[in-house]
Amino acid sequence: MQSILNFAMMENNMRLIIIECNLKGLKMKTLKYTVIKDMEQYKKYCDILEELIILDKKEIQDEIDLLNLLIEKWDNEHNTFNDSDPIELLKKLMEEHNLKAKDLVQILDLSKGTVSKILNYQKGLSKDTIRKLSVYFKLSQEAFNRPYKLINQVNRHFRNASLMNTRKNMIDA
Repeated sequence: MQSILNFAMMENNMRLIIIECNLKGLKMKTLKYTVIKDMEQYKKYCDILEELIILDKKEIQDEIDLLNLLIEKWDNEHNTFNDSDPIELLKKLMEEHNLKAKDLVQILDLSKGTVSKILNYQKGLSKDTIRKLSVYFKLSQEAFNRPYKLINQVNRHFRNASLMNTRKNMIDA
């Protein structure tokens, strides 16, 4: 009688190993999912995960957990939120998810004008907006809760007026 035992081990930063053991010895089994190696594989796994979550069946929960683990590992190693301010990050995420500003209006439950001001560095992200972005994009709130410079409309107006006066003075001289 042959006994087969499949198991998964996590060690050294979530390396996943699946081994098939039987009475005759050890034999490697073909893996359904592997550690993510490139952006194409990352996007594929994200799509699969989204489809599995929509199915919402208990018997695939292990598969969902495994994909989550692999995707999180990739994110932790390849996405450095420190490199970009929250608005740059938001714009990148919008591009990756094929979202437009009008989509953010619905997602964030904000007016078109407010979304436009946020995307143009004229208005900061509120706690509620950060929370909604975090939930929608499945990222920590920390990613959106970073300091960044806003463009102050009043200062820009004065700067433009000052520039105009300087040009006018140069022409008059």
